[in-house]
Amino acid sequence: MGRIRRIWQPELYYHVTMRGNNRQNIFLNEGDVSLFFRALQRTYKKSKFTIVAYCIMNNHYHLLIRSPETPLSDVMLSINKTYSEYFKRKYNYFGQLYETRFFSSMVSDPIGLLNVSSYIHQNPLTTSKAMASRMEYYPYSSFAFYFYNKKSDYPFVNTELLPSLIAKYPEIKEENYVAYCENFRTRQDLHFSYEMNFN
Repeated sequence: MGRIRRIWQPELYYHVTMRGNNRQNIFLNEGDVSLFFRALQRTYKKSKFTIVAYCIMNNHYHLLIRSPETPLSDVMLSINKTYSEYFKRKYNYFGQLYETRFFSSMVSDPIGLLNVSSYIHQNPLTTSKAMASRMEYYPYSSFAFYFYNKKSDYPFVNTELLPSLIAKYPEIKEENYVAYCENFRTRQDLHFSYEMNFN
């Protein structure tokens, strides 16, 4: 029996995570991160998508991604297959690079986008040994673009949507998106949860 095809709603964003097999590192250095972005760029040329938050860790990565034209499963298959090929060729690596199929969680409302993106951006600070002292110091996440108010060179990275949501909700006390991320804490009472620990 084949795998059940995942539900795809093209108007929504998804929190996608992919982890190395046996929690092994799949990004060993800055060059590997560059290869991953080459894989993203190559896929984007075939199937347009938008990423509003990302964080690349040593043994996994997070994307908050929307694919309006192509099923997300196809987009992720292309990204992961392309990066795996790059990695195996670079390191003469044989075997399974990833642990399993990518994990994905639908994000269906604007507050969810703010919360999930904050969770993604805080990842380097919440590992057992913090990988950076502040979010903007971590070089492999999208947070620095928001903190320094700079646009990414990659056309698939959108840094305008999340800040625009802050002013729309009077219950949000933070003055801007950066403050929202800095004040965010993952809590049990939030309306999203993750049973899998990717740190």
